[in-house]
Amino acid sequence: MPTLEHNGLVDMFRENPSLAPHLLELLFHLKLPPYATVEVVEASLDQLIPVEFRADLVLELRDERGVQVLSIVLELQRDIDRRKSYSWPVYVAVVRARKECQAVVVVVAPDAEVAAWAAQKIDLGLGLGTLQPLVIGPAIVPEVTEQAEAEKETELAILSAVSHGNGPNGLAVVQAALGALGRFDREHAAVYFQIVYNALRDPMRRALEALIMERQTEGKATFPPFAEKLIERGRLEGLREGKLEGVREGKLEGVREGKLEGKRDVLLRLVARAGIALSADDIARIQACTDPATLDRWVDNILGAKTASDVFS
Repeated sequence: MPTLEHNGLVDMFRENPSLAPHLLELLFHLKLPPYATVEVVEASLDQLIPVEFRADLVLELRDERGVQVLSIVLELQRDIDRRKSYSWPVYVAVVRARKECQAVVVVVAPDAEVAAWAAQKIDLGLGLGTLQPLVIGPAIVPEVTEQAEAEKETELAILSAVSHGNGPNGLAVVQAALGALGRFDREHAAVYFQIVYNALRDPMRRALEALIMERQTEGKATFPPFAEKLIERGRLEGLREGKLEGVREGKLEGVREGKLEGKRDVLLRLVARAGIALSADDIARIQACTDPATLDRWVDNILGAKTASDVFS
């Protein structure tokens, strides 16, 4: 069943068709064939691909003469689905054959593990041919922390917040993205806020809640007005029943702890991805560390590390 996050991110590409080719050029440094227009054609996708192989979105790039020069098949992937290694080649083959143009599969995968899986080349048989999905995920999406950049590349900032919101710089990334939502109408801005908010885990979510409440209390309008209302109406329901004062007293501590927890989480995930075994004492050491610089140094040490002692050196 498609979720708010799924539909919202797909709609972001649907309502701004030029976003997908723009990101291919910006993030992957690909030289696309010269094109003059980009058109969403998901309405005709049912005629191209059987229902069991239906993609989320298809975009057609055409040159000044109206000749189609590239098809972009876009998928929003939130979980690992082994079936996709069989369906994605179908998308490319069918669209390429029917439209007689180049075709690529672009996968939007905010989760690092899902993105790494989706980025694997798909062997079409006996190693004689492969399909390389282009994955827009944490490894390729930059951390957008500057407000000016977020204002210029707002969709990229939203993808950055969803991809990196739980990382060491998560709060800065989220702040930049939410601060740029003013370029959208209220309905779309509210959806994108909810997508970013839902992507956050504790304690980063609590840190954002505390920060929004702090800004609200101080009268600093750094977030869209509906952000406070959504937070208050939903996630902070219990605070209005007697916990508000306690949160106000601890809001700054929550922000600091949120940053530390984000760093610890990233460190543990990178260590696991590097295949380095940690003892219970090693994990306890990471969880007990309250020095951001030390956590950053351990993260840097993972590159080239083979054992836990290499990480903590």
